[in-house]
Amino acid sequence: MERGEWDNQTLLMEFLLLGLGDARELQTPLFLLCLTVYTVTMFGNILIIVLVVTDPHLHTPMYFFLVNLSSLETCYSSTILPRLLASFLTGDRTISVQGCMAQFFFFGTFATSECYLLAAMSYDRYVAICQPLLYASCMNWKVCLQLVAGSWVVGLLISTGITSFISRQRFCGPSAIDHFFCEEAPLLELSCSDTGMIRILIIILSFPDVVFPFLFTLASYVCIIAAIRRIPSSLGKHKAFSTCSSHLTMVIVFYGTLIIVYMLPRTAALRQLNKMFSFFYTVLTPLINPLIYGLRNREVKGAL
Repeated sequence: MERGEWDNQTLLMEFLLLGLGDARELQTPLFLLCLTVYTVTMFGNILIIVLVVTDPHLHTPMYFFLVNLSSLETCYSSTILPRLLASFLTGDRTISVQGCMAQFFFFGTFATSECYLLAAMSYDRYVAICQPLLYASCMNWKVCLQLVAGSWVVGLLISTGITSFISRQRFCGPSAIDHFFCEEAPLLELSCSDTGMIRILIIILSFPDVVFPFLFTLASYVCIIAAIRRIPSSLGKHKAFSTCSSHLTMVIVFYGTLIIVYMLPRTAALRQLNKMFSFFYTVLTPLINPLIYGLRNREVKGAL
């Protein structure tokens, strides 16, 4: 292994991902759990993509966004779970610095793109419920393509910026990352460079990264709920709410766990809890997507 010297310190060429735990008796159950989750996630999201593409009745803006969400969830899971499954099988928890940066880059791209795509889906539901007469003109295919493309491009740009700054950090020990994937906070804890400026930059970028799409989504649902409350009949209220209940559930699960993860102090006592919530929003949220839209959506069940 090649090594470089900087300020009399040996630079790291690989990290050790400590994973979900060291107990040997838990490795097999955790492997089976992750394998099941990954299999169901991939099958469920790919099934939704196939159903929407092949059924003409589902060629609407809402399901166009759903196809892209399922594509994101598929990529999202594939950045973390295959590496985690391999470590359970082989016992090798090491990952090269380059591999760690690549995982961090793709994870950041898909996570940020999902924030913006959920915001675009909330706008779609807002127009459908609050401005139904303008829906056809506001949510035409050109607008839908622009919203989806914008979600992917913004995720790519923000993740590229953050990853480029983190990759310039010098890592000279210790080599253990107390997590099951390469995430920003545990990575910066291992840096022997001055991380003050990059932490400020990450806080600044967190606004276009997470805060803005979250606030936009929140504002959309405040308007949606206010519009639903003004509907006179209970049947009309139920019908209007049913059109956005699946997406609202996804928003609550995704942002709820995301906020808990990044609001929890990174103390030794709370690290296991932090990893548990991280596991939920990175691994279980992509699993929930096909279950919510498959079990709660009559049109998807009809297409199936």
